[in-house]
Amino acid sequence: MTDTNILIRDAREDDFEWVENLMQNALEAYYGGDHRAHARRIFDVHISGGVDRLGFFSFEQRMFIAEVDGECAGMIHVVGKRQSTYKISPLIVAPEFQGSYGLGSRLLSHAESYARGQQARQLYCTVAEQNVVALQFFLRKGFIRAGSSDSHYKTGVTETMLYKPLYGASKIMSLDQLHVSVLPLDESNEEMKEQVGRILLENLRDSFEGITDDWVRGLFDGYSRRSTLDINTKYKLIYVATDSTGRVIGVAGATPKKGSSIKVMPFIATNPVAFEALLIDIPHQLVPYGHKLYIHINPTADEVISLQRLGWKLDAAMPAGYHPNVVTQQWSLDIGETTMRTMRIKRRFYDLIQSGKKTLEVRVGYDSINRIQVGERIRLVTHTGNFEVKVSDIRRYQTFKEMIGVEPWERIAPDSRSRDEVLALFKQIYPADKEKLGVVVLEFAQIGK
Repeated sequence: MTDTNILIRDAREDDFEWVENLMQNALEAYYGGDHRAHARRIFDVHISGGVDRLGFFSFEQRMFIAEVDGECAGMIHVVGKRQSTYKISPLIVAPEFQGSYGLGSRLLSHAESYARGQQARQLYCTVAEQNVVALQFFLRKGFIRAGSSDSHYKTGVTETMLYKPLYGASKIMSLDQLHVSVLPLDESNEEMKEQVGRILLENLRDSFEGITDDWVRGLFDGYSRRSTLDINTKYKLIYVATDSTGRVIGVAGATPKKGSSIKVMPFIATNPVAFEALLIDIPHQLVPYGHKLYIHINPTADEVISLQRLGWKLDAAMPAGYHPNVVTQQWSLDIGETTMRTMRIKRRFYDLIQSGKKTLEVRVGYDSINRIQVGERIRLVTHTGNFEVKVSDIRRYQTFKEMIGVEPWERIAPDSRSRDEVLALFKQIYPADKEKLGVVVLEFAQIGK
């Protein structure tokens, strides 16, 4: 039995007839227009050196062909844009090769490597909602839904816009260096309350009028009424994001409303890591209080990426709703009893868990961690992806030193060099007051394994 020879190469002149027929047959169900003329234009630009002299924002057209044992089996075409982005238009695997050899993944990986080589910061594409297989493919590959448009390219067909940020290794490393904890506000901690007030006053005034000392005091007063669970008292729930030193770097306030919706406002963070940590951690904690979260916010580009990637939906744009010169946005997220718990994992450990090398996750005994049960499914989230695991066992210890004397350190941090190095890592992440909460070891089993 001979090995199958798979090759990804630049399109050649003799590929045109095959490309033309492939595009016509694959695209006509979802897109209007002359697909043969489209194929002719982009193919000719590629063959002539790739320079796009007709495109308004595009400067380059490149086409790559997947071969299986010398036979054309798939294609991907990418368009270089003057904004340092690349559009995929289109990616097609011939019907007879679909489901075999992972050609779609190979073509996409090749195009992504090419775009990275051109210092692109983003890949994007559009996919017909009705083309379920293609849509799910791109979502599995880390693409994020930006939105959709009915009858965009063809009447009756909904087009979904997708994109994938091309974070470099240095960007991922910088995001992973900051350790963030999300906890309910400690009402007795005056220093923490002072930091919360300072963040709100310094960061919200540019987007919301009426942010004063009295407003902050009103927020804290509402928090003191939280035990009533009476929506008519306008009680508040407050969560804070803190770094490893205990410094407050993000704040989220939640107000349960009539009809079981929950308004999350204020929602502010001093960096993208804290913003995403709040987005990930508070939905599961708010499940007992309602069925839908909504935020009024004026987000940055990085914050919009986090909102979209984590499943929040843009509901409305409200010009001058809170400030004369600001368009405030409403974003929402449906929650309920089936809302899965999410857990933030640094990319270093995320990859090791996904590979099966790391099966133990160690945390301190926050209330949210202590509520995890054996058999529960948890979605592990990093800045560029997510997947599910099942908690197969839970073990508890008083200190990190006790834990590391019992648990196999190679299953906690397989890329470390010694037990002492792993112990030092936890001491760096968690100060002594957090260790006093107790140490929890979660044993993970991957779903389907």
